[in-house]
Amino acid sequence: VAEYTIRYWEKAFGLIKPIRKESKHRRYTREDVNTVLKVKELIYKHKMTLEGAKKQLSRFMASGAKPKDAEAFYTESDIKFLKEIKETLSQIIKE
Repeated sequence: VAEYTIRYWEKAFGLIKPIRKESKHRRYTREDVNTVLKVKELIYKHKMTLEGAKKQLSRFMASGAKPKDAEAFYTESDIKFLKEIKETLSQIIKE
């Protein structure tokens, strides 16, 4: 992800808060990096809008989960749907 994109996400989401050094360089913590990776996944892989990604992250953070806990981003219905797809594909492969 480009630097200017990460800076934009810092302002847009408010969840990414790098430590500023005296030289004005940003130092990202592991949690910041995990949050950036999750935002990237939501926007690029899942094709969410910025607003949709904000809502998803807000719901995720409200649950008290950490950014690296991927399953916390998905609702129970999402997980159930994905399991059904997996079972269907397994049956197709067997046939």
